[in-house]
Amino acid sequence: MATQAHAHDHPPVANQSSRIDARLLGIYFFIGSEVMLFGSFFSIYFFDRVVVAGGEAWPPEGFELPVYVALLNTIILVTSSFSMHWALQSVKRSNRSGLIAGLTLTFMLGLTFLLIQITEYLRLGFGPSTNAFGSTFYGLTSLHGAHVFVGLNLLLYALIRSVRGHYGPEPEKHLGVEIPGIYWHFVDVMWIVVYTTVYVI
Repeated sequence: MATQAHAHDHPPVANQSSRIDARLLGIYFFIGSEVMLFGSFFSIYFFDRVVVAGGEAWPPEGFELPVYVALLNTIILVTSSFSMHWALQSVKRSNRSGLIAGLTLTFMLGLTFLLIQITEYLRLGFGPSTNAFGSTFYGLTSLHGAHVFVGLNLLLYALIRSVRGHYGPEPEKHLGVEIPGIYWHFVDVMWIVVYTTVYVI
């Protein structure tokens, strides 16, 4: 009887798949929800462009976007994906200096991207309340900027832990690098979509 009573002191161990870690599955589901969030913003953008603009020029006359600055930002963010990959490969090979260097470079590139975007906002000459174009432009780019900010916090946390020697080559010991890396790659891909939609098309 005592053994049975003790058995009910704690909940049973949850079933886990042997193919994928529950934390990795969680980040993939989270990214799926984020894709739907961005999808709703893109839907609003194209609705305004097709229906609200009514066949007129888009962006409207007098609205000029810094396409080349945005292209520079795109190059910066794509480069940060390679440095993030370098960091993850380094920890898998027990290369701690490569891990720290990769995370540091990724963080600095992401911070540079965000600072350029903020500077761009200050020089545009229109705001989110100016018209439909302003609302959708700021909506999409600031949504992405918020994700970059979250990613920078994840990278900083991973960098601090890597300096303290918390990661190792074993799969379960470098999830703290892999999960922020997956999120960061998602942020990079979404920026390419945002850049193409807003600045190119």
